[in-house]
Amino acid sequence: MDHIDILGTPIPNAGPVFFAALAVHVTAGITCVISGAGAAISRKGSRRHGRFGRTYLWGLVVVYVTLTVMSAIRWRENVHLFVIGTLAFTAALIGYVNRRHRPDIHILGMGASYVLLLTGFYVDNGPHLPLWDRLPTVAYWLLPALIGSPLIARAIARRRQRRTSARA
Repeated sequence: MDHIDILGTPIPNAGPVFFAALAVHVTAGITCVISGAGAAISRKGSRRHGRFGRTYLWGLVVVYVTLTVMSAIRWRENVHLFVIGTLAFTAALIGYVNRRHRPDIHILGMGASYVLLLTGFYVDNGPHLPLWDRLPTVAYWLLPALIGSPLIARAIARRRQRRTSARA
């Protein structure tokens, strides 16, 4: 199967359905990156946090649907990305369901989902990105988690600390 080069990134020439799914996938992925970061930095419980979070979740639904279409077309090449996407979507659903009654699980689920979203992006695109192309392949798999895990742990610890302070 040949490739189309777009801005230095090889895109599989897998037909019009694949290409259309990819265009929607990229747009939804960018939406997820922006809205996920917005939710992470906005005040928890605020309207803004909720709006960013819902935008992230719906964007992730679109990312997952398009990923499923592209994986069906190119299963051998995309199975690992499908597994990462399934884990990201599952983590987001767990986080969303627990947003009210189990906030630590909410933070962990949504944070893990965001880390997995970035992992999928870097595993697929890292070899074609400036600077990232100099890293070993294992870095694409591990760096998002190495950076995201301490941030998630910090968010959970800060929430617990605020809850303890409020009770005192």
